[in-house]
Amino acid sequence: MLTTTSLYAAIDLGSNSFHMLVVREVAGSIQTLTRIKRKVRLAAGLNSDNVLSAEAMERGWQCLRLFAERLQDIPQPQIRVVATATLRIAVNADVFIAKAQEILSCPVQVISGEEEARLIYQGVAHTTGGADQRLVVDIGGASTELVTGSGAQTTSLFSLSMGCVTWLERYFTDRNLAQENFDEAEKAAREVLRPVADKLRFHGWKVCVGASGTVQALQEIMMAQGMDERITLAKLQQLKQRAIHCGRLEELEIEGLTLERALVFPSGLAILLAIFTELNIQCMTLAGGALREGLVYGMLHLPVDQDIRSRTLRNIQRRFMVDTDQANRVAQLAVHLFDQVKDEWHLEAINRELLQSACQLHEIGLSVEYKQAPLHAAWLVRNLDLPGFTPAQKKLLATLLLNQSNPVDLSSLHQQNAVPPRIAEHLCRLLRLAIIFAARRRDDLVPHIILQAQDENLTLTLPEGWLEHHPLGKELIDQEIQWQSYVHWPLDVH
Repeated sequence: MLTTTSLYAAIDLGSNSFHMLVVREVAGSIQTLTRIKRKVRLAAGLNSDNVLSAEAMERGWQCLRLFAERLQDIPQPQIRVVATATLRIAVNADVFIAKAQEILSCPVQVISGEEEARLIYQGVAHTTGGADQRLVVDIGGASTELVTGSGAQTTSLFSLSMGCVTWLERYFTDRNLAQENFDEAEKAAREVLRPVADKLRFHGWKVCVGASGTVQALQEIMMAQGMDERITLAKLQQLKQRAIHCGRLEELEIEGLTLERALVFPSGLAILLAIFTELNIQCMTLAGGALREGLVYGMLHLPVDQDIRSRTLRNIQRRFMVDTDQANRVAQLAVHLFDQVKDEWHLEAINRELLQSACQLHEIGLSVEYKQAPLHAAWLVRNLDLPGFTPAQKKLLATLLLNQSNPVDLSSLHQQNAVPPRIAEHLCRLLRLAIIFAARRRDDLVPHIILQAQDENLTLTLPEGWLEHHPLGKELIDQEIQWQSYVHWPLDVH
């Protein structure tokens, strides 16, 4: 039974948007119950003397009246409200905060830039998979946070005075999306970055993740346009040229870019271009959480799990009563097959990890019903919250589970964008074979299989006499040869 004592809320009074997150703790992780976001554009209400306008303050208070209703259900010690860059610099911030505390009936804390960066990093560490050594980038409305760290520990923290709202007002104030406007915005951002760039590079990183609305918008654009999820300098330059081609802010139309995000997208894009260029970033992906998640996990005092994806898989298996012995059996066989063909098929470590994840989840559809279990499994994975997996990785997992048996839907494998289509096909083939040969659910009955690949041709060698002694297994593999042939995947079995 859900009680108010199990609820936690985090509110972030940002320079562009106000956000509220309400969660409950479930098995060492958090389950999101409510997310509310309102564009307040507080930073746009600052004048040259850093005085916050009455209109901007009223927009903020109006938003907090909405939040206040939800907070009535939550004990005050389990609520954290923080304010960031705009309220750090507004000379009349105390006026806004006094009224905000009255509306919310709880304290509002104006946090320093370094504390904001630390909380953002904690939110990322608790929710985002991948290599431990990371660079986190968060472009806010009036400040940009850059943090390096490993595991739960930060190694450098920086909060810089630039953001998508302030850069909009400064460099795109005429709403003109000309090359010169972008050049000025990028040049100014690089000058802000230069003093901290060497320190960031000194600590280094293996992966770079973005935790802001600008990066979220980029992900939505790339997903809508069928690109893979990796943000690169070439893609950013391409989007910049598209924005310049549109001419003016009110005419900005890019497939996947929502009207809500369009206003601050060019200024955020200019800052991100400067970050990529100045820090020589090769690739960035979207973080699973940021400031609000950092606040919540801080209240819960939960340790950072070193393997977030494994924790997620365990929680889902428990929730849907998955036979974990069978999931491990299929995963071990899939990895055995993977290792035999990885060089020929140019498969990477992340491909192996995603294949193993698909194996761990392949039977969750049985918790709904047997007949359409793959369909149910795909729907569940597509719609479940999967900390540690990016949106594109979720889509790939769902697609693999949809195609784990029966005829192959080749178009779905080509529509995901976590890996190239050919890699998705290869992972699908390995998953299907592992499921077939582990079907007896006994370790001693899994045959020793030799798998060879030559281009798209797979040759599978079984122990002498296996097919004669396993007529049902032979029927299953004959059917699989036929199904793979329908999508031009040659499979020979000896």
